Amino acid sequence: MPAVRLLLLACLVWGVGARTAQLRKANDRGGRCQYTFTVASPSEASCPEQGQAMSAIHDLQRDSSSQRADLESAKARISSLESRLHLLTLGQAAGPRDPHEGLQEVSTLRRERDQLETQTRELETAYSNLLRDKSVLEEEKKQLRQENEDLARRLESSSQEVARLRRGQCPQARDITQDVPPGSREVSKWNLDTLAFQELKSELTEVPASRILKESPSGHPRSEEGDDGCGELVWVGEPLTVRTAETITGKYGVWMRDPKPSSPYTRETTWRIDTVGSDVRQVFEYGPGGQFARGPPSKVHVLPRPLESTGAVVLRGSLYFQGAGSRSLVRYELSSQTVRAERELPGAGYHGRFPYSWGGYTDIDLAVDEAGLWAIYSTEEAKGAIVLSRLNPEDLQLEQTWETNIRKQSVANAFVICGTLYTVSSYSAPEATVNFAYDTATRSSKALSIPFKNRYKYSSMIDYNPLERKLFAWDNFNMVTYDIKLSKM
Repeated sequence: MPAVRLLLLACLVWGVGARTAQLRKANDRGGRCQYTFTVASPSEASCPEQGQAMSAIHDLQRDSSSQRADLESAKARISSLESRLHLLTLGQAAGPRDPHEGLQEVSTLRRERDQLETQTRELETAYSNLLRDKSVLEEEKKQLRQENEDLARRLESSSQEVARLRRGQCPQARDITQDVPPGSREVSKWNLDTLAFQELKSELTEVPASRILKESPSGHPRSEEGDDGCGELVWVGEPLTVRTAETITGKYGVWMRDPKPSSPYTRETTWRIDTVGSDVRQVFEYGPGGQFARGPPSKVHVLPRPLESTGAVVLRGSLYFQGAGSRSLVRYELSSQTVRAERELPGAGYHGRFPYSWGGYTDIDLAVDEAGLWAIYSTEEAKGAIVLSRLNPEDLQLEQTWETNIRKQSVANAFVICGTLYTVSSYSAPEATVNFAYDTATRSSKALSIPFKNRYKYSSMIDYNPLERKLFAWDNFNMVTYDIKLSKM
């Protein structure tokens, strides 16, 4: 430190001396050392007279005082520099100048380390969960593939069985015509030992002409052909898949056969409508011989106006449907491809006002049974309860109307058998039930619990075919049938 101070002082003195004075050292005549201090005048070239000398002396004194002040200022600056240097030296020896800053940095680094460790553990856990989920999905994929293969085999077996039955090749059948006396009517091949034959034999009766009436003694409507063996629904069988839709437009729809076909159509002619979309006009027609189960359509009808919902039916060669966005019912003759009748259903809700629980704008649902054509719907006056009307198939006039106490939006679907309305509890539950029945003869309803299976968990259409005594349904891309049993009247 003294060396630094001396150096700074020397520099300062040297700088000041370079400007105003010179210091000289020499021996005098006596050999003694003599110091001489010489100051050059800043304004005079030569020495003045005595008065001028005094003035110069005063100027020199003033300059000396100024230099002394400058020297004191320099000393003060040097002292400040020494203090700062000392502090700097102490700071370098002791470490960081602010110990709190060091502690904060250490604390911050520790927090970041802890966060990184936590994130690492979370990523490891997530990765482990993903591996476990992948393993579970692969196992489910394997099971689904096996189930798909099993279903494909069952479908192929069922198709072959249906084709064999349609050709009349019933298994274990034997010819019993040899036991028929001469002049008797022809008897088809059938196995006498089967339960189905015994049921068929017990239901086959002769109908005298006097019994061909519009209504039975119990009040139930009768078909024009006479005794139709009507009774109450007591059993619904397992669903049998007939065909699966090929595209997304077939997620839900309607398919049907004519229970009273007229030329050129037969009881095997099938119609199908995929109802996904806002402009549904195409009606696919399939010919006999199993074409519906395995082939493309033989004809495509394009309706003059789009239809709505899955409530269309076919009866006596005409397609009956609800016009889109309206309460109008339309009768479209399939053979001539012309509209034969169109009429509004009075007060009926439409386009999502009173649909079934699954939606689909199923406000108006048409149905066919032994008595003819029906409309299942609701009105504002009925406050959402199901209204059932029997229609004239020719001009769509209302013949008779019943108001039930069953709320339409609380059931998944409905159909009519022998003048009785039946509803289904759920469109998606695998184990649903036929849960209500409304008898038009007695104008009363009752709760039921008949098992009904939604195999594919999205039944958007259920209709009854009185000729085949089956339920036709559309279940999540799949067109299926259900065998049924009715109690005896």
